[in-house]
Amino acid sequence: MNNPEQTLALFQLNQLRASIDNMDSILVHTLAERFKLTQQVGKLKALHDMPPADKSREAQQIDRLRLLAHESGLDPAFAEKFLTFIVAEVIRHHEQLRGHEAE
Repeated sequence: MNNPEQTLALFQLNQLRASIDNMDSILVHTLAERFKLTQQVGKLKALHDMPPADKSREAQQIDRLRLLAHESGLDPAFAEKFLTFIVAEVIRHHEQLRGHEAE
């Protein structure tokens, strides 16, 4: 049997986990919306024979997100790794779109 302190701790733990679950849902939905936008970018690039990657834009985004991460108390290196992962997936999609436009 749990004592009152353990019961309170379990209640708080469940509340925190519910909040984490909500944040995970927000992250997934936000990423889905982001990818819808980057698909549009990829289609424009393919249509106008522009390269799938834009290193200048990527560098600007990394700098911007590192600053936002720092201001938010998040490790800037983690934010950079996260963005790098997302950008790699976006470029992969853009390359696929470019291949489809060539067909």
